[in-house]
Amino acid sequence: MYSNSFFKKVLLIFSVVLISSCDKDFNSIGSDIVGDNHFDFEKYTSDIVAYNQKITAIQSSNQEINPLGILDNPDFGTTTANFVTQLSLSSVVTSAGVNPVVESVVLSIPYYIDATQTVTDTEGKRTYVLDSIYGDEAGKLKLSVFRSNYYLRSLDPVSDFVNSQLYYTDQNSLFSSAKVGERLNNATDKAENDEFFFDKSGFFVAAVATVSEAVYTTPEMRLNLNKDYFQSTIVDAIASGKLASNDVFTEYFRGLYFQVEKSGASASNLAMLNFAAGKITVNYKNGEDAARVDNSIVLNMIGNKVSLLEQTDTKMGYTNAINNADSSLGDSKLYVKGGEGSMAILKLFDKGDLATIKTNNWLVNEANIIFHVDKTSLTSADKAQPQRLYLYDFTNNTYIIDYFDGTTGTTKASKNIYGGILTKDADDEYYYKFRVTNHIRNLISKDSTNVKLGLVVTENILNITNAKLKTASTNFTKAPVSSVMNPLGTILYGSTAGVEDKKRLKLEIYYTKPN
Repeated sequence: MYSNSFFKKVLLIFSVVLISSCDKDFNSIGSDIVGDNHFDFEKYTSDIVAYNQKITAIQSSNQEINPLGILDNPDFGTTTANFVTQLSLSSVVTSAGVNPVVESVVLSIPYYIDATQTVTDTEGKRTYVLDSIYGDEAGKLKLSVFRSNYYLRSLDPVSDFVNSQLYYTDQNSLFSSAKVGERLNNATDKAENDEFFFDKSGFFVAAVATVSEAVYTTPEMRLNLNKDYFQSTIVDAIASGKLASNDVFTEYFRGLYFQVEKSGASASNLAMLNFAAGKITVNYKNGEDAARVDNSIVLNMIGNKVSLLEQTDTKMGYTNAINNADSSLGDSKLYVKGGEGSMAILKLFDKGDLATIKTNNWLVNEANIIFHVDKTSLTSADKAQPQRLYLYDFTNNTYIIDYFDGTTGTTKASKNIYGGILTKDADDEYYYKFRVTNHIRNLISKDSTNVKLGLVVTENILNITNAKLKTASTNFTKAPVSSVMNPLGTILYGSTAGVEDKKRLKLEIYYTKPN
């Protein structure tokens, strides 16, 4: 009796575990499917209506990454990226000592490098490869750094200082008119101003026997600033209490304005920079003649900042596309550009086939949207294209459920199952693939709202917050902030009947029929 009862219990437990395992396998089926191996699933394609949407002047204050430079894109136009930032004391200074004299003033901002390509030779010398530099590799710029007299507020007085103060991409003239005096980077070396370039060489300080080890500094912007100006405005201002607190200092010195212009007939380029990692080091000596002492004051580039983007020489094809979008039938070419640029808006199941799918009670195993790059419309497909796009819920300005795919990684490689990564196939064609399986499942089984989807360039796939348009329309008030950071653009095949079938934008659904 006991043995028989025990056997029944074991059998029951085994059956429950088996059923649970089968259910688990069904619910997660397709979660690890990559590529085109879809076993024996049925395939259904649904038409998408996709059209262009212009992104006008948009909030660009306090971004984590900011462009600086001039990017000439033959398919979109020219983007000029200037920048303004507050400065912050690394520590307050209440005394400069006896007879302080400035010896040098150095501005430094580290560049992004591709660490996987750093090469060290047998003597320890390092060769670096810069990351996030776009345009002509040998390009030069006329770079001018000015003191700014514009006070960057944190809170908006219009809202009685409740809401954050917003600044926008199109406000360059506002800050340019607030420049103070001559440019500060007035060294005789033209590589620091009139012929500035993003130098990939690192910096090396040799070891001194029994005293120090060799020091390597990765590539960075390094400019010598006018030491007389910093003598009078920084060191000499200590006695009057201008450096006694950050609040007083910020009101007093306010900040810096970085201005870029063409350098003669030279080609130009643009870099993505983390200005918050930048600083100004004011080196000075004080003390009596016989015992002068080295001291320094560090001003960090921490505080309110604004990315300023000017669009000029806009190309006719791009202008026509974003100003004459067809929201009913869709557009044959989709222009997706970051910054003050453009995006694509998608409408799924616009012909009503969602009802048919629900009636058939299909079990969706996988669903994808693949955007094929229109190489024929690009002047050169080998020029820099966005490495990542972001597909999101445009209607509600939020993510779609598939964004949470469980993968982790860097800002460049995370969310790789969800997708949006620029990929080259065996035929040297480029595409961006998004997995939207759970989004489609929810539309079918949970009667979720069939929202419009938005497609934008992204600099950081992990940042899905939004930036406000300066002038909002009735149905368009925001765009993802990471799209404002990255000025690159690409042209994608759209969804109209005139597009070749294998490159036409479609929703692909792989499913199994119920028994």
